[in-house]
Amino acid sequence: MIIAAVAGASGYAGGELLRLLASHPQISVGPLAAGGRAGESVGAVHPNLAQYADLPLVETSAKALASADIVFLALPHGESAALAAQLPEGMPIVDLGADFRLADAGAWQAYYGGGHAGTWTYGLPELLTGIGRQREVIRQSTRIANPGCYPTSVALAFAPVLAAGLAAPDVVVVAASGTSGAGRKPSDALLATQVMGSMSAYKVGGGHQHTPEMEQSLTLAAGAPVTLSFTPLLAPMPRGILATVSAPARPGATETAVRAALVDAYADEPFVRVLPAGQWPQTSSVGGSNAVHLQCAVDEHAGRVVVVAAIDNLGKGAAGQALQNANLILGLDEIAGLSANGVAP
Repeated sequence: MIIAAVAGASGYAGGELLRLLASHPQISVGPLAAGGRAGESVGAVHPNLAQYADLPLVETSAKALASADIVFLALPHGESAALAAQLPEGMPIVDLGADFRLADAGAWQAYYGGGHAGTWTYGLPELLTGIGRQREVIRQSTRIANPGCYPTSVALAFAPVLAAGLAAPDVVVVAASGTSGAGRKPSDALLATQVMGSMSAYKVGGGHQHTPEMEQSLTLAAGAPVTLSFTPLLAPMPRGILATVSAPARPGATETAVRAALVDAYADEPFVRVLPAGQWPQTSSVGGSNAVHLQCAVDEHAGRVVVVAAIDNLGKGAAGQALQNANLILGLDEIAGLSANGVAP
C-alpha cells in the first residue's frame, strides 16, 4: 500500500480527503497533522470518520510527514511553501492551498501579499491548454498545485468555449459557494444566524484572490489574454458551488455550437457531464462527488454565451481533485477512490 500523510487534517478539506482515502484501494493513511488540534483524535474532530476515529492528530512537521510516500498539504494559503521546502526533493506533494498556483509573481503579491513561493504544475486534469490536456503534464510531475474551488468550476465551464473561439475573452462570473468554502476557522460572517435564509456578496469589484487564477486558466485555453470580472456570493448551504460564466458571443456562437464544444471537450472525461438540453446544474446533484455538471445557453438578446457549472467545493473543488491528481502522479487509475455520483437528497 502507498502511505499518504495529510497536513491540515482537522480542516474541512482535510476531513473530506480522509473520507475519500478510506475507500481508496491502493492508498492508506499515515501521519495526520493538525496544528492547533494536535493531540486530539480524528474522531473528536471528524465524528463522521468512524474508520479513523482512534487515529491521533500530530504536530505539523516535515519530519512526521516525510515518513509517508505522498503528502497532501491542506493548509491555509501562505503556509504550504515553508513546509514543502523542508520535505525531501522529489517527494510527491499535492498542495490544496494557493501557494504554488500562480505563474505571475506580481499577481501573487497583489492578491495574497508577501513573497511568491514559485509555481508548481497546475492540477486541473481536464483543462484544455492549447497544446492538449493538463493531465499529461500532471502525470510527469511530482509537485502539484491543486486548483481553487471557484477556478475549477469556471475553467471547466468556459475553457472549451474560448478554445473554440465562440466567445470574446472578456468574461463575467457570478458564483455562489457554500460556507465550507471559507474554511473551519470561526467567523461572525459564518454564524448560522447570519447565513441561514440569506445570501450575500463579498469581495466584489475584483478583490477576490481567485481572480488571477481564473484568468490564468482561461488564458491558456483561449490562447490570448482573458480579463475576468468576478462576483462571489455566500449561499446558505454547507457545501457546493454554482457558477454562471458568460462572455460576448462571437460569430457562429449558436447554442448548438456551444453545446458541441462542451460535449466534444468532455466526451471521454469520467467526472465532467454536459447535461441534457433543458436540465440545469444544481449543487445537490454533485454533493459528495468529484463530478462537474454543465449546461449552456446563448442569450441572443444580450449577445452573450452563458455556461453554468455545479461542483462540490470540497470534492472536485478541493479533496476530490487532490486525490485525482495523486492518482495521476502515482501512476494509479485516475478514478480510484472517487465517484461521479452525488449524494441526494
